Amino acid sequence: MPDELKARPVDGWRGSPIAPTGNPMVDGVGPASFTPRPDRPDRTVFGEPKIQPMRVLSGWTIGPGDPDPRGLPVEACDGNVAGTIVDIWVDRAEPQVRYYEVQLANAEQRRLLPVGFVQWPNFGLFGVNKALVKAITAAQFANVPTTKAGDQVTLDEEERIAAYFAGGYLYATPDRVEPLTGF
Repeated sequence: MPDELKARPVDGWRGSPIAPTGNPMVDGVGPASFTPRPDRPDRTVFGEPKIQPMRVLSGWTIGPGDPDPRGLPVEACDGNVAGTIVDIWVDRAEPQVRYYEVQLANAEQRRLLPVGFVQWPNFGLFGVNKALVKAITAAQFANVPTTKAGDQVTLDEEERIAAYFAGGYLYATPDRVEPLTGF
């Protein structure tokens, strides 16, 4: 949680729900809440950074016959392309993919995309090859929290990145905040 709560009660009674007053996706409110964690990378039992991009790890490859998402577009919830997957970040202690590194469209910046927020519609079938992210819009990728280092991610950075994408499910578009209708 941030030092200052960037929300206000919606009514004047104690226990009233709160509404965000700033940017709820980075202000730590509601589904975008986060807990400050140590600003250091998680480490393997050998003291090495646990999560790193494949480009800096020798001997790490995509298994034979497994699809390689590098080079595929990332389509956001608004139907626009946010960027292209340029690298895969793996967990060295538990060999699995944790993040995709996305080169933003028409920009120099890159952002980490947690694998749990990616859908692969018909991956490899019928020529449909894209990563679908329903959490945030293409423009909102520019505000995904960044890492200080280009080859490792700290525990605190991981927490904030995941919170940003989680917050998008409620706050990315105005219609998501409104009650569901038509049932």
